[in-house]
Amino acid sequence: MTTTTIPITRLVSVELRKMFSTRSGFWLLVSIAVLTLVAAASVVVLAPDSDVTYESFTRASGFPMSLILPIIAILAVTSEWSQRSGLTTFTLVPSRGRVIGAKAIATLLVGVGSVALAFLVGAVGNVIGSALAGVDTVWNISVTMALQLVLFNLIGMLIGFTLGVVLRSSAAAIVGYFVASFVLPGVLLLLAQVRPWFEDLQPWVDWNETQVALLEGAMDSAQEWAMLGSTTMIWIVVPLAVGLLTLRGSEVA
Repeated sequence: MTTTTIPITRLVSVELRKMFSTRSGFWLLVSIAVLTLVAAASVVVLAPDSDVTYESFTRASGFPMSLILPIIAILAVTSEWSQRSGLTTFTLVPSRGRVIGAKAIATLLVGVGSVALAFLVGAVGNVIGSALAGVDTVWNISVTMALQLVLFNLIGMLIGFTLGVVLRSSAAAIVGYFVASFVLPGVLLLLAQVRPWFEDLQPWVDWNETQVALLEGAMDSAQEWAMLGSTTMIWIVVPLAVGLLTLRGSEVA
């Protein structure tokens, strides 16, 4: 008797569907769409004519996505435990590594797709906004800047994914995400100001600082890329490896 292994492409398609088929996923998707349009419109209404550019519209469109999509990545992992679907999932696919791998691929695909959508909305907004403002249409995003924006979004998604794997609780992981995004950077900055020995170390451990550099397209030196590698190792690679090891023996219901 032979058994057929479920192909990874089917697992990825299932995980993509699960990301947005729940009520929480659906309303997060709706909120992204609404906030993206509001952000693009705000550039037309609030920005001076000199800032009515493709870069401004794309950054504005991508900002709501960068905040909300990591939460979707968190829920993609934690739903197996918080919604008690893990028993069904891991019975159908006993290899937890394949399931988590499919979730990781789905997360990265959503990240790339969201950036493509931000570029598209930014392009439409740029054409309409420049026409309304009566200024020339400015296309000022280089290939290098575009790639850095893609990487910025993927790292943000992976931060959420890592928190989901490590904590396996929706509430705890979401709280952890907001603490890491909004509280920890301030703590590290304050520590650098009051402890001179930490000032030079901060850029190597503060993932938010390297994310800002990516968002601004300012990664133009080997040292800055080394800092990105350091923060990625500290906040994604090491925690994810630990989380995957503990996940293999965790209880599901």
